[in-house]
Amino acid sequence: MIEFSCDLAREGVAFSHFWKHTVGSGHAPLALRADWQAQLKRCSQECGFAHVRFHGLLSGTMQAVFIHEDEYRYSFFNVDRIYDFLLSVAVRPFVELSFMPESLASGHQTVFNYVNHVSPPKDMKLWCTLIHKLVSHCVARYGVEEVRQWYFEVWNEPNLDAFWSGSQKDYFELYRATVETIKEIDDGLRVGGPSSAQNEWIPEFLDFCEKNNLPVDFVTTHHYPTDAFGDPGDDTETQLAKSERSILRREAEGAKRDARGKPLYYTEWNSSSNPRDARHDLPYTAAFALKTIMEAQGIVDGYSFWTFSDIFEENYMPSQPYHGGFGLMNLYGIPKPVYRAYQLLNRLGEEQLQLSGRHDTVDAWAVRKNGRIDFLLTNHALPRHPVKTETVRLCLHNIKTPATVKLARIDEDHANPRRAWEALGSPMYLSEGQVADLEALSQVYWEPVATQHDENTLTMEFTIPPQGVTAVTVLLPQYNALDFR
Repeated sequence: MIEFSCDLAREGVAFSHFWKHTVGSGHAPLALRADWQAQLKRCSQECGFAHVRFHGLLSGTMQAVFIHEDEYRYSFFNVDRIYDFLLSVAVRPFVELSFMPESLASGHQTVFNYVNHVSPPKDMKLWCTLIHKLVSHCVARYGVEEVRQWYFEVWNEPNLDAFWSGSQKDYFELYRATVETIKEIDDGLRVGGPSSAQNEWIPEFLDFCEKNNLPVDFVTTHHYPTDAFGDPGDDTETQLAKSERSILRREAEGAKRDARGKPLYYTEWNSSSNPRDARHDLPYTAAFALKTIMEAQGIVDGYSFWTFSDIFEENYMPSQPYHGGFGLMNLYGIPKPVYRAYQLLNRLGEEQLQLSGRHDTVDAWAVRKNGRIDFLLTNHALPRHPVKTETVRLCLHNIKTPATVKLARIDEDHANPRRAWEALGSPMYLSEGQVADLEALSQVYWEPVATQHDENTLTMEFTIPPQGVTAVTVLLPQYNALDFR
């Protein structure tokens, strides 16, 4: 028996919803698709995301700049279509300024099947002209007060050879040219970097900017629990087996120190960096994500999950409804268990209460919202750690009136549509009826919980299976009319 207790008479501490700041997507042209737009709108409404970030705004079919009849031409029509939609659903862009337009590239190296050029510009003046025209256009179209609420991030993972064929010095010069160009338009526009993988380059980047008196409004980086674990060629299972519990929290603590007081945004993270990891579809990632987010409280300013949808095609876009994609939702827009975890997070208030109790695999948190107290618990472990079903006793002290208590679960038997899809024979394509059935099976349902109320203490017991999430909501009488969504 594991026991957690909470004294409701004690004041809590401020609780930030930093994980809602931004969510990730694939690359810019996907944002022109109707199904992508419908899924983002739903994610914004149900999970509360405020910004979206994606690759490739300046490359490929976006046609931001191209050569016609030996003359550079500029077109931001596709950019407008995307940003118009985003603002119509109350989502702002977290603008990743990438990749290099073919007409400006100094080399021929590309990445992904949609052919993004990753070399430095052949002429920095041409790059600056593009950035000036793009950002000026956005300011003219949407107004400077609006665009000041956006974020301009220079490039994506330039510390990896796959995404930047130049040197670190070349990237720093790209940042210099970009930030100076944007700040000439309006000093209130926010620009940052280095958008690195694996928490790298932050001290070097800030040293360069300080030495050259360059503004940095925020720091961005990425991390995954599979980063730098194992040997070259190891599969995801081996990488996770060699990873460490709460590794992302410890890395974020180091990145926060490196950021030197500047806002820190993780613009990519997930339970693994493998776009075909079956765990992404399973309760495992719901438990991992919820635990990781709750542990990052007070450390990061934004935490952009990669990605909100399986409408994603860096290598190719599979037809299979469940293929281990990064998304919170599958191709058909059916929420995965991790999506439901984000919905549980979105319900929380802004006052975190102290909980006593510890366990090797079970973690618990409490957040108060007026007369409602929400408890979130996970029973999570990385593959090398044993994890089993645990019984939990939750005790609330100094609760003087009767309360309504309900419980919701995300685990192997609850809010797990992939298992139902497998029971159907894992069909490659879904009918409308199958989509509706799987949507229903993805839901989180609230059930009454048996409690004991002795004087000023409320006690309840329940079990949490391996890689499970359990949410418990306690409503005082004057709030009992509220629903449990």
